[in-house]
Amino acid sequence: QVQLVESGGGLVQAGGSLRLSCAASGSILSRATMSWYRQAPGKQRDLVATITSSGNTNYADSVKGRFTISRDNAKNMVYLQMTSLEPEDTAVYYCNAKIPTPRGTNDMYWGQGTQVTVSP
Repeated sequence: QVQLVESGGGLVQAGGSLRLSCAASGSILSRATMSWYRQAPGKQRDLVATITSSGNTNYADSVKGRFTISRDNAKNMVYLQMTSLEPEDTAVYYCNAKIPTPRGTNDMYWGQGTQVTVSP
């Protein structure tokens, strides 16, 4: 069973920075596409950033140039460095792992989420 545990959320003023961490159990990261999602109150869960097993990254337009996703497979960790934070970034941030299976499908795993609040 794969477990993902996020940390690093908190309260920060607009313009500030935070780094979120996601710790994964087991040696899964080398095979997984890892992503960060976020969900604001009353809104759907949206994709923020993705990093593939080969290190390719992709970002939502709203965070390009401000957020950076990275991974350390040796430590089974994924990070989201967030800079120039805006009140609109306030949300619960979730770590996601997508792991290919021998069947040709993908198993999806989620963390419990970490709250990020950006004050004006």
